[in-house]
Formats: sequence, structure tokens, C-alpha cells
Amino acid sequence: MNATTRLNEHLHPGAVHRRVLLLAWGAWFTGFYTLMLLSFLLPQVQAEFGLSERELAWMTGIAVGASGAGGVLFGWMSDRWGRRASLGVAIAAFSLGNLLAAASPSSLALILARALAGLGVGGTWGAGQAMIGETFPPARRGRYGAVAQSGAPCGLGTAAAIGSFVAPVIGWRTTFLLSVAPVVALFFLRAFPESDLWLEHRRRLRDGTLARAEREAARRPILAQLVGRDLRGRFAGAFLLTILNMSAYWFAVIWLPRYLQVQRGLSIFGSGWWTLTFVAGSLLGYLTFGAVSDAIGRRRAFTLYCAITAAGLAVVTIFWEAFQTEPAVALGSLFVAGVGTGTWSCFGAYFTELFPTRVRGAALAVIMNASRGAQFLAPPLIAVVGAGWGLGGGVALAAGFAALAGIWVWTLPETRGTRIEAGAEPAAGVEP
Repeated sequence: MNATTRLNEHLHPGAVHRRVLLLAWGAWFTGFYTLMLLSFLLPQVQAEFGLSERELAWMTGIAVGASGAGGVLFGWMSDRWGRRASLGVAIAAFSLGNLLAAASPSSLALILARALAGLGVGGTWGAGQAMIGETFPPARRGRYGAVAQSGAPCGLGTAAAIGSFVAPVIGWRTTFLLSVAPVVALFFLRAFPESDLWLEHRRRLRDGTLARAEREAARRPILAQLVGRDLRGRFAGAFLLTILNMSAYWFAVIWLPRYLQVQRGLSIFGSGWWTLTFVAGSLLGYLTFGAVSDAIGRRRAFTLYCAITAAGLAVVTIFWEAFQTEPAVALGSLFVAGVGTGTWSCFGAYFTELFPTRVRGAALAVIMNASRGAQFLAPPLIAVVGAGWGLGGGVALAAGFAALAGIWVWTLPETRGTRIEAGAEPAAGVEP
């Protein structure tokens, strides 16, 4: 390959690809850690500020909700300023949010700090996945996007370990203070490459060598492009798919430990161990999904992993009576449900292949973070559902959302093997 060959045309990933992967993975890992950390510090925060359960629920959801707004802001920034610059500002934002959380004199100040942190977290996923999708060869895009996506379970596991075993010793404020560490990455940001495909697109936009229709579309506001005639159907379908998958994930993560501890009497689910079991399954699911989707296609793999999630949840609900004397089976079902969350490894590669370069960063960030932002309502909704259906109702909802997501993915086109160009719609994949 000569010096002008784009990174996504290399037959095998090299050192520059590994730096792209490190940046994308690290930003998502530290961002998701920040997003989940407060959930494991709630007892200490409640004791200091005297908060009610309802107030804790809203405080837990504020960063999740703010990440939706961050998706819009940083998605625009990613497509206008570049993937790398957008990631840098996002890391700075959630690191500052952690610093302000450590120094919060009141519950209101902590809520505002968490909102800033959520805003920054909203900028970490879309730009990172866009960089990977634009720089890795098509045949390996799924598996490396999955590696970057594994930052989420790693972040969740780290938050669980630190929040459950370290924070009780050093205190919640010191825990947030130590969580400012990701800001160090900003000093090394220039060592990471920018997406050469994005750079080529911006150059061709400036010098007028893009097709006229592409130039005109690229100059419209980002959100207007996403809901324009050429993209709105694809955007709406992808958004609904993410909402369904997101709902299945959050309902399971929020409901399962309390359901198994309170309604089923398993004390182990009052500790961080259940989370670490779930994380172990998630890591296996995240890392295997990419290779599976590269082999059999995005849609088939997605449906398969949704079925795995539903199966894991069914063991602790529908088939509970058969296994109620075996706590290890309940832990095993969480491991299986975690494997099913490998569906999250689909979205980076899949949405990169669905959307053109001019809106790719925004499409990924807006869809993912607006979907997550909608989960701001999950804790209050869980309280309402629990009052009427019992704790098992939330688990049933999670399984139902997983099944619906596995069906809905078939309304979108298959994109495996799609070639990505700087000035045009992604080229067709290997399957219709």
C-alpha cells in the first residue's frame, strides 16, 4: 500500500489502527465508568444529604438523561470539528463533572455536576465508533467495533468494584476525585490520528469536488439532514431499534438485583458480585458478537444475541420454581443474559455502514445517546410498574423488549461488508 491509501483500505490493521482503537475504547470505558459510578455510591450520598428514595432515583437518572443532549452536541462537533477533537472535549467535560461532584456542597450541586458528566459521556461513543468504522477494513469492522464496545462492561465492572469495595473505605468524594484521572489523556491527544476519511470529506467539501447533492446536503444543519427525505426512514428505524435494545438492557440491569434480593431472597445480589458476574458474560458477548456478525451478518447475529438475553431472563422468572434452591443457577442466568448484551457491539459497525460520512458522527451519537437519555424515565417507571406488577414485572418487560428488538432489526437493510467512501452513500454490502 502506498502513502495515499486510506486506512480502511489496508488489508491488515497496523499500529495506527491500534491507536485509533485505544482512543475509542479508552474514551468509552472511562465515560461508561463515570455514567455508572453513582449507582454504587448511593448509600453514602443518601446518608450525607438525607435524600429520599424518589430523590435518589432522579439523581441516578440525571446523567443518563444529560447524555442524550450530549449526543446531539458532540455529534454535531464530531462531524464539524473532527472525531478526535470531539472526543477530547467530551473527556474534559465528564472529568470536570467528576471533579465538581467530589466538591459538591449540596445535593443540587451534585445533580448539576452529574448533568455535566452525562453531557460529556454522551460524546464518547459516537465519535469513537465513527473513527473505527472509517479507519478499519470492512471485513474486520465488526470485530474491532466490538472490542471498542467492550469498554462499557469494563467500565461497569470497574464502577462496581470501586463503588462496592473501595468507596466504603475512602469515601464517595475521594472516589469521584480519583475519577478525574481520564483528563490526563488530553495531554496525549495529538498522538492519536484523526479519521483520514473524515479529513478527505472535509477537504473535498471545501474545494468543491464533492458531488453537488452531497455539498448541498452537508451544509444543512445536522438534525435537518438526519430527518431529510433520504435518511429519515433509516434514522427512525435505527433509533427505534436502539430504544428497544436500550430498554431491555436498563430494565434488566436496574430490576434484576433488587428482584433477586428482595422477592427471591438471594442475599448475594445485595453486593457487587452479581454485577461482576453479569459483566463477565457481557465481555464474552461483546467480544464474540463482532466476529459472529462479520461471519453471518449484522441482523442474524443481532437476533441470535437477543434470544440469548431472553433465555437468561426466563430462567429467573418463568422457570424460577425449578431452580429456586440453586442460587448458582440464578448467577448463571445473569451470565447468560450478559452474553446477550453483546448486541451493543452491533451498533457501531452497523450504523457506520448505514449512514454517510457527512452525518455519521451525529447519527451514531444522536441515536445512541437520545435512546439512553430516554432511559432517564426508567427508574421512575420501574417504581410505577413495581407497584402494580411486582418486581418480576420489570424483568418480564426487559425480556419483551429484547424479543422486539430481535424482530425489528429485520426492518433495516443488511450491511455486512459495506465499503465506506468520503463523498457518497456507503456502498452495498455483500448481502441484499
